[in-house]
Amino acid sequence: MVRLRKLLIAIGKPIQVTLKRAVTEIRSLRINWGYMVLTVMAMGATGGCWLFYREVLWQLPSINLIYNPPKMSTKITDSKGRILFKFYDGENRSWVPLEKIPQSLVEATVAIEDKNFFKHSGLSVKGVAMAVYYNFFKKGEDNKYRGGSTITQQLVKNVFLDSDQTWKRKAREAILSVMIESRLNKKEILERYFNQVSYGGEAYGVQEAAMRLFGKNVWEITTAEAAFLAGLPAAPSSYSPYGKTPYYAFLRQKHVIEEMKNAGYISEERAVALKQEQVVIQEGKTEITAPHFVFYIRDWLTKKYGVKDIGRQGLTVITTLDSDWQKEAEKITKEEVEKAKGLGISNGGMVVMGVKEGEILAMVGSKDYEAKDIDGKYNVVTAERQPGSSIKPINYLLALERGKTLLTPIADSPVTYYIKGQEPYTPRNYTGKFLGTVTIKTALAASLNVPSVKLLAENGVGKMIDLAEKMGIETWADRSRYGLSLALGGGEVKMIDMAQAYSVFANLGQKIEINPIKKIENYLGEVVYRKEVEGEMVVAPKYTFLVNEALSDDQARAPVFGLNSKLKIGNKKVAVKTGTTNNLKDNWCIGWTPSFLVAVWVGNNDGTPMNWVASGISGATPIWNRMMTKLLEGREEERWQEPEGVYRAKVCGREEYFTDGREKGMGCVPKPTGAN
Repeated sequence: MVRLRKLLIAIGKPIQVTLKRAVTEIRSLRINWGYMVLTVMAMGATGGCWLFYREVLWQLPSINLIYNPPKMSTKITDSKGRILFKFYDGENRSWVPLEKIPQSLVEATVAIEDKNFFKHSGLSVKGVAMAVYYNFFKKGEDNKYRGGSTITQQLVKNVFLDSDQTWKRKAREAILSVMIESRLNKKEILERYFNQVSYGGEAYGVQEAAMRLFGKNVWEITTAEAAFLAGLPAAPSSYSPYGKTPYYAFLRQKHVIEEMKNAGYISEERAVALKQEQVVIQEGKTEITAPHFVFYIRDWLTKKYGVKDIGRQGLTVITTLDSDWQKEAEKITKEEVEKAKGLGISNGGMVVMGVKEGEILAMVGSKDYEAKDIDGKYNVVTAERQPGSSIKPINYLLALERGKTLLTPIADSPVTYYIKGQEPYTPRNYTGKFLGTVTIKTALAASLNVPSVKLLAENGVGKMIDLAEKMGIETWADRSRYGLSLALGGGEVKMIDMAQAYSVFANLGQKIEINPIKKIENYLGEVVYRKEVEGEMVVAPKYTFLVNEALSDDQARAPVFGLNSKLKIGNKKVAVKTGTTNNLKDNWCIGWTPSFLVAVWVGNNDGTPMNWVASGISGATPIWNRMMTKLLEGREEERWQEPEGVYRAKVCGREEYFTDGREKGMGCVPKPTGAN
């Protein structure tokens, strides 16, 4: 014991000396201890402020971003407002004003998320205290932060910040929440909250959540459904009814109902009844109506109006499509293509137009968008295919403009053209036979090939291309590619362009631009575009009237197609033209009235030839016949009014339409009785 004490004294003496010397030195400096303490505190505070500024305030988002619209879905609808499809970029959202959101949903949300929402100024002191307690004393249990976020803070997180659970993010969230409360009133905050937050999956905002879960608008939901919705934002994945544990979603709903009762929004009896009420969740799937048309509209918006990032714009695009006619067109196409399998036909397409305003009423890009035996997503309406004889009306229209009449004689007889540097060209009729001398009207209506080539040789290939482009054909830009075979469909066209061009016949010379969009609204419901019909007279009405007369005359086409074929629609006046390419790769039928136009194509996407197609009987014609019959069912017959400069005159014992006194001095052509 004595030795231990001596040892401690020996060790302590040098320490004591050292301390005395240190105190002496400090005193000699005459230090103000109070000042030193304040200085140290100030330095600490300054360092803390700098750290807070650097970590929290530095690059704090601008509060003005709260006024910017979020990403919102663009809806494509038919002419009656029925949704065809929604384009969205990760977040399927449609903005709805607070007035349209049920009070029951407001109450359910406030009850479960922020009971003091209408009392605080952005932050809940109680909530923050509980969060601090948990994060400091309980966090180690699951290594996660928790927060007492108000509705305002949740809005701030969705608009300005990410979901990182850090003190820096929470500090920023608190500051921005107080700032938001100074800018917006409670109703404005609620409206933004209901339209911003996630309700699970790609459904953002209450409108799309209600549509996805219940198949109805948010203003149509019940109180029980409102309670279900209100419970989702806290943990959309965990409470999803489409996940592995949908049971939790319904437990959460019952908890929301209980909180509504505790908050005084509903009675005990009402709470019991709501918990027993069945909530039916619809199957989670994405549907699309008229898919080829929908994607055509998407491309149209980009090309015509420069709309980019369509899935963020929040537009409502009301189109001219009629969903009822669309379903009918899809049904007919699918059924008739199936029937034509034996002819080596695997696909078909159709476009239906309202010609007076350039409307697309139906668009069928293939027999089935989801078809696996072919590429069902291939849109034959916008694809380039050879038109065969269906292109002939443009050539005959040019001949009428250049002085021919419907009764002008033309020889349906063998001919060979010798063009330098090319193989001799010998056109042949579809039947392989000749009718001798016929009228222009018979040659067009009966779709004779040889007279058509002879006319083009007179008209000039360049002149035909000029007229075709004026009418709407846009695929013949490289004129060096085309010769006399253009008369028989030797140049590729798009069905949509053919519909545009032949609507000029339906409109008696006036080109009404195809425009499939009636109106566009922004996310606030404001009209930003309204369709105006654009028309230009590109051909004299009298000549288109004559073509319509020829192509609607069942007698004139009888030598090849016979009387009362599928080209005739009851007792209605309908102009119609068929076409089949010589290699049997494409088969067409296009017909029109003063109000409607139907264009149909059948064939194979890859250009494989069909086995056999008789124009006017099989292939595209049965599809066209069924669709046009449906369109005209129950309607009064429409006829084209005789335009100025057209009159009837009797020549060689038959009455026919003429223009400009051209009936004088005409020779007589006997009526053909059949091919020979």
